[in-house]
Amino acid sequence: MGVVIPLEESKNKQASIQPLVDLTKPGMERVNQLILSKAGSDVQMIPEVANHLISSGGKRLRPMLTLASAALFDYRGEGDVKLATSVEFMHTATLLHDDVVDESDLRRGKSTARMIWGNQASVLVGDFLLGQAFRMMVEVGSLEALDVLSAAASVIAEGEVLQLSVAKNMETTEDDYLSVIRAKTAALFAAAAEVGPIIAGADKAGRNALKSYGMNLGLAFQLVDDALDYGGKAADLGKNVGDDFREGKITLPVILAYRRGTKEEREFWRDAIEKGQNDDARLEKALGLITKYGALNDTIARALHYGTIARDALAPLPETEWKSALMDVIDFCIARVN
Repeated sequence: MGVVIPLEESKNKQASIQPLVDLTKPGMERVNQLILSKAGSDVQMIPEVANHLISSGGKRLRPMLTLASAALFDYRGEGDVKLATSVEFMHTATLLHDDVVDESDLRRGKSTARMIWGNQASVLVGDFLLGQAFRMMVEVGSLEALDVLSAAASVIAEGEVLQLSVAKNMETTEDDYLSVIRAKTAALFAAAAEVGPIIAGADKAGRNALKSYGMNLGLAFQLVDDALDYGGKAADLGKNVGDDFREGKITLPVILAYRRGTKEEREFWRDAIEKGQNDDARLEKALGLITKYGALNDTIARALHYGTIARDALAPLPETEWKSALMDVIDFCIARVN
């Protein structure tokens, strides 16, 4: 069962990430070469596990943000490529760790690394990639960039632990959940966008603009992911619709439907999420309740809100093709639900 979610802005239907892809293509070619080089090791299992996830078809949006945010301030040099690669390694490491914590079987339509090589290998290769990321940060020689990315690494880990503390707890509030995704997802988006202006020598206003853009883009991105799990298509998700429900994950559509439901409906959610009673028949009921209480539309409305904040953050900057491409990314992230 899929749910069509209307968007207020018709232009979102034509939204595309292609302008950013085209502009960053030369830099991303160097990033991809560096990824392959730095994921190498004499320990055979390390490149096998790393390349399994690295080659699985992700858009590599985060490193593109680093390249674009540096170019936005006329950066000339190689530091952006190393920092972009560091960002991608940090992201890949968190995915390897996430799949272990969440006991996930699929990632982008493929078996997760933990299903092939085991949990221990997934965690340890994630640690290796984090180590390589920090080595590249040091090579760039910017203490400020190192500070931003290392702080993000700590925040992401905090977000993982916070998520564990609220897992399968239907009393989780919307504020609790926003704290989780701000740490787990948005913090890396923010850091990826902020380190570009740092190495380009931008002023504090420029840095703050890109940090705010990245943070709010990340929030919008994750909220759309939450909605897609109940209103998308498997081909778009790289997993099955309803996987969050089957895994007992508490996301914003669930939180809103639970809060707005009757006593009996709230009991259904507790059985499904807290007790693991989440077969296909119950998924159909969950989709019905989420639709009944407008939880998907309200989740998208919140994503649009954060998208607007991201757009406003960039508004004072000069009009360039780089700024236009970053603006398009906001529409692209939100338009995925249509």
